Amino acid sequence: MSDRSDKLDQLKTSAFDRRFSIAKASFVAGTRWATANASSMFANEETKSKKRKQAMSEQANYLVQEIGKLKGSIVKIGQMMALYGEHFLPEEITEALHTLNNNTVALSWPAIKTQLRHELGVKLDDLTIDHEPLGTASLAQVHRAIRKSDGLEVVLKIQYPGVAEAIDSDMSLFRNMLKLTRMVPQTREFDEWFEEVREMMHREVNYHMEADTTRRFYERLKDDGRYIVPQIIDEYCTDRVLCMTFERGVPVNSPVMLSLPQARRDKLGEASLEVTIREIFEWGEMQTDPNFGNYLVRLGNGKEIEDKIVLLDFGAIRQFDQNLLNVARGLIVAGYHHDLNKMVDAMQGYSFFDQMPASVKPGMAKVFLLATESFSSLQNNPDLPPGIMDADGKYNWRKSQLHARVIKQAGESMASRYFSVPPKEFMFISRKFIGAYTFMTVIDAHTNMRKMLEAHL
Repeated sequence: MSDRSDKLDQLKTSAFDRRFSIAKASFVAGTRWATANASSMFANEETKSKKRKQAMSEQANYLVQEIGKLKGSIVKIGQMMALYGEHFLPEEITEALHTLNNNTVALSWPAIKTQLRHELGVKLDDLTIDHEPLGTASLAQVHRAIRKSDGLEVVLKIQYPGVAEAIDSDMSLFRNMLKLTRMVPQTREFDEWFEEVREMMHREVNYHMEADTTRRFYERLKDDGRYIVPQIIDEYCTDRVLCMTFERGVPVNSPVMLSLPQARRDKLGEASLEVTIREIFEWGEMQTDPNFGNYLVRLGNGKEIEDKIVLLDFGAIRQFDQNLLNVARGLIVAGYHHDLNKMVDAMQGYSFFDQMPASVKPGMAKVFLLATESFSSLQNNPDLPPGIMDADGKYNWRKSQLHARVIKQAGESMASRYFSVPPKEFMFISRKFIGAYTFMTVIDAHTNMRKMLEAHL
């Protein structure tokens, strides 16, 4: 979230204004795209390909600039498309969408106070609220407050007026924009992922659902001293306001993190990964947004007060059916044994894998073996690169360069003409593990994954 001091008195949520802006931008981008294609018609294939990529990149960046001016839910839609669009959008478009960030101009305090008074009524007088937001995003901004009666520090996540009601119309605007520019093929995968983004958008603004999920994770982790989950303060929660305890901490990528002794970083890494494992093996639901902004670390003193991971933002929770959970667990267990045949067997009974020819499955299984190599051991995995696992089974995440190696291996396997876009649920789990692995790499943790997993075998 941004801490910019610029302020707006209101967001532009007029359907007419937004339709006009997007239609105009789409027409301009589409015309430029068509012109670029026509101008390269007689070029050789290599030159034509380069010109098409350059033209698409230029028009995609232009569209993203226009989207950014509208703010609100259409910016969030663009951000989600950047996260998941790699499965159905051209690379040039996803790269441009990644430049959409959360440097959203904040609503002014008078506008926020009006929204709070409408939502909380006289309860607003119970609180002393900081006028400057802790952060702003495309759908909401967060303010710290103190309850006057007992001094309790809380945060209020305040949804911007009109953004929830604008989601469906903004989704339609976004889809029409992509159609009008003719830069995106309209495929079944595109339709499925587009509808998934629509569902995610509606979950993002459902604060009652987010409150319920936060409570569940609080109950699961409240007795484990390694974690902090904010407590929901019900009396100040409404359809458009979410209130919870204020929890202090430093960002995961803060320089102070790398100054911690190796043993403390290792413990934090193991705690982070353990949540991901428990989501799969115990709880059957997962926080699928591994954004570093959703985590803080409350530092201890290295002695009697231990470091704790603060888990924030439970708006992106996904529940998974038992069949998918069994497949995911089987893949992890096969990685533990580092057994190619077990990995192929674990891929049975799931339509995405079942539709593949038998000749293709070993290649995919090798991708999963590589992705789960941190669960293997020096004894059962002769393919482990030298020096990335010590005699105690601790895996050196930074040295492993696992993410880059998995991407390379997956690229080779996905080159098969039999490969299709994985189901969205499977990709959510994959993205969460990638996020967890990145967490380990950033804090330079060395963790024993086998010991963690054995409790669930």
